[in-house]
Amino acid sequence: MQIQVLKSKLHRVKVTEANLHYIGSITIDEALMEAANIIENEKVQVVDIDNGARLETYVIKGTRGSGMICMNGPASRRVSVGDTIIVISYAIMDFEEAKQHKPVIIFPKEDNSL
Repeated sequence: MQIQVLKSKLHRVKVTEANLHYIGSITIDEALMEAANIIENEKVQVVDIDNGARLETYVIKGTRGSGMICMNGPASRRVSVGDTIIVISYAIMDFEEAKQHKPVIIFPKEDNSL
């Protein structure tokens, strides 16, 4: 049996930019991606603490050390600049393997730095 489990989480990052006319996705500072074990093009769930919105998208690599969290395309209508969000990725694995799995959870500072 395979199950879906938490793989990675960026807990409480601030949205710094929004770009409605981009093709879609979330741009994340490369240092944050690396710390959270999230790769470019990976599917993620975005949960907005301020308004309760939940959406799925994929990750684009942002400038390392910039603190950038940019909502692109239609997602920029659901999550606003200044909102605090949680970015979650999941993995599918064997049930027994999942029992041993330890997710990577990152708690960035208020300015999105590590």
